Amino acid sequence: MNSLQDKVAIVTGASRGIGRATALALASEGAKVAVNYANSSGAADAVVAEIADQGGEALALQANVAEADQVDALFKTVLDKWGRADVLVNNAGITRDTLLLRMKPEDWQAVINLNLTGVYLCTRAVSKVMLKQRSGRIINIASVAGQMGNPGQANYSAAKAGVIGFTKTVAKEMASRGVTVNAVAPGFIATDMTEGLESEEILKFIPLGRYGQPEEVAGMIQFLAADPAGAYITGQVFNVDGGMVMA
Repeated sequence: MNSLQDKVAIVTGASRGIGRATALALASEGAKVAVNYANSSGAADAVVAEIADQGGEALALQANVAEADQVDALFKTVLDKWGRADVLVNNAGITRDTLLLRMKPEDWQAVINLNLTGVYLCTRAVSKVMLKQRSGRIINIASVAGQMGNPGQANYSAAKAGVIGFTKTVAKEMASRGVTVNAVAPGFIATDMTEGLESEEILKFIPLGRYGQPEEVAGMIQFLAADPAGAYITGQVFNVDGGMVMA
């Protein structure tokens, strides 16, 4: 039996990239998957169809996770349909890159709202269910930018650093009820978000000498969400970055 059989997973920003790969990976473990998207309904429906083709069950759900009322509606729909929530992957994110002196307040706020406040809203919404169940696994997608900084990404780096601090705090708050909370920090992954970057310059800083693939990040998420060994891991940050950040 798959380790997530009869379990329910919610993946935010799951219509493409890391989110899509994660939804497919969790479905392969037997999970029923809520495929959240903000705008790309066609792409989300394609993920649901792919899961169905593999014998799984999934549902595409639109919500801007930066908006509290939309988050509440998202989780209400999941609970009304499946009655539980076992895995939450806070993956939805955006970038609005520019140097600090040129960064408009609205570009700062948009990134903080989605990449950090969205994690808070979704985690708060699912926590009541998981604490009552006395089980659950939450995986927050951070970034190496939140650990080492990155020129032109003051907003993104600040949000992702916040996600790391949030992860450690909530892990301590929820541990007594059997809920684990961890973060995965990708480096440069071949997704829409990294298209158009100067690869040659970036690769100089990656010891493995290549971009990562969404499936490689999803593999770490799958371990934390589904593997029995993940039950004794909480409050940690796992880098999937080709060796960019070595503590």
